[in-house]
Amino acid sequence: MRPIPALLALFALAPNLAAPARAQVGARADLDVLDYRFALPISDASDEIRGVADLTTRWGPAGCPPARPGELTCFPDGLTLDFVGRGADGKGMVVDSVVLAHAVEPFVPRARPPFTHAGNVLRVRGGDQAEPIRWRIYYHGTPADGLIISTNAHGDRTFFGDNWPNRARHWLPTVDHPSDKATVTWDVTAPARYGVVANGRRMGRSCDAGTCRTVYHSDVPIPTKVMVFGAAPFAVETVGTVRGVPVESWVFEPERAAGFREYARALPVLAYFDSLIAPYPFEKLANVQSKTRYGGMENAGAIFYHDASAKGDGSSEGLIAHEIVHQWFGNSATEADWPHLWLSEGFATYLTNVYFEHTRGEAHHRADMLRQREQVLDFWRRSPAPLVDTVYADPNELLNTNPYQRGAWVLHMLRARVGDARFFEGVRHYYLRHARANATTDSLRVAFEAATGDDLRAFFEQWTRRAGQPRLEAAWRYDAPAREIVLTLRQRQPGAPFAFPLDVALGGALHTVEVDAMSETFRLPAAARPSSLVLDPRVRLLFEDGGVRETSD
Repeated sequence: MRPIPALLALFALAPNLAAPARAQVGARADLDVLDYRFALPISDASDEIRGVADLTTRWGPAGCPPARPGELTCFPDGLTLDFVGRGADGKGMVVDSVVLAHAVEPFVPRARPPFTHAGNVLRVRGGDQAEPIRWRIYYHGTPADGLIISTNAHGDRTFFGDNWPNRARHWLPTVDHPSDKATVTWDVTAPARYGVVANGRRMGRSCDAGTCRTVYHSDVPIPTKVMVFGAAPFAVETVGTVRGVPVESWVFEPERAAGFREYARALPVLAYFDSLIAPYPFEKLANVQSKTRYGGMENAGAIFYHDASAKGDGSSEGLIAHEIVHQWFGNSATEADWPHLWLSEGFATYLTNVYFEHTRGEAHHRADMLRQREQVLDFWRRSPAPLVDTVYADPNELLNTNPYQRGAWVLHMLRARVGDARFFEGVRHYYLRHARANATTDSLRVAFEAATGDDLRAFFEQWTRRAGQPRLEAAWRYDAPAREIVLTLRQRQPGAPFAFPLDVALGGALHTVEVDAMSETFRLPAAARPSSLVLDPRVRLLFEDGGVRETSD
């Protein structure tokens, strides 16, 4: 996901302005949702939806308390789901009934267990020892968020799911947390003039009496944050395929020409990352002009871009690359909890830089890293926090520079630490270990250690768990009799010293020193006094520049 710059600035400057935290189930140890099926009719007559949600569940790692055969007492508190109820403004969801059945086809009702829907949590009493179990929830209401019902710039009515980070609960009964991943089916009935796009493969479309029913299914488990459908009067084009995966463009009809031209850039981008990382993990890649509140939202197999993105001038290439990287990192290999968000956003930011390094060259890559280093330092001065930030009231507060640019910088330094070949081998190894699953920062470390044979514990502890970065002051003089540069480096940041390799350029000569103390002196060979001394000329270290000065003694 890439925020619109103004929105990113808002959250960076004032994280307390983020939406207040709602009651949240969070990571669940007792329950695993295997599959969601959502049947949703939409219309031009009303913003109200009348939904049917089928959830297939099984017991999670915490297991199921023992119960006598036939007793519906396995859940001590019942099935517990995130689901925002109707508020004083009349918006929100109302649960009409819940039906319990075994997870078999056809759906055979077994019980109608009692439920409560309060405090934005749906609790259903019931369950049994059979695995898996299927629940059917009938509900209705006008979404206050999550499903954005709006009009585009051309006056056309549109419907777009926009769930990040935990807004699916506003219109879908779910375990609304990235740790719980499931397959999903969308069964959407809409007026015939709408095109419908969603996660997964389109299974069919049938029309009758002015309405059309469109069904999509994804066999790949995904988190609710990227589980969506969209409906609008679309122009649709299939740009091509990558390993048989169709790459599609869905744009608002009046912007057909420019939109098709802009989104066609997804084809070479996808081909590049498919070869760099691993085969693309979803059934299709649809690039969709939408009404998302973000610059782009990486919904699995159906990326939603902001409504002004289809300009046709190539300005969205970086945005397209960023969201495509998320299909591997964030959608398939998903952070286990919000403090590890950088495993999504850091990878998307850095591998976009790598894509431009591939297409535009090393100088462009260094310029990207310099710019992003300044962004990291600027944010740090206003809001110091470690990369793995566990102090937040709402996941929206983590929508800042840290998981994006700081995360990218940690990956960049890891690349410098292990070398190009081993870095990309580590990226592939990490992804393949955690595809279709969840991961933490330690998961990334363990995968890189396995791929490289290096002990990276100190590196990860320093750069992901510790706040800040070194602030370096350098003083140097030329010792002519010894034909050496005498370089003194001082770390001026608070706390303990950082440990890192530092490149030093003496005129045209490059040296690397290992720094691990608050003050150190190094002697570097130099046949003559150099015209300049430059720290980190290859832009490989995240640090604050406290200045370089030449001394006479």
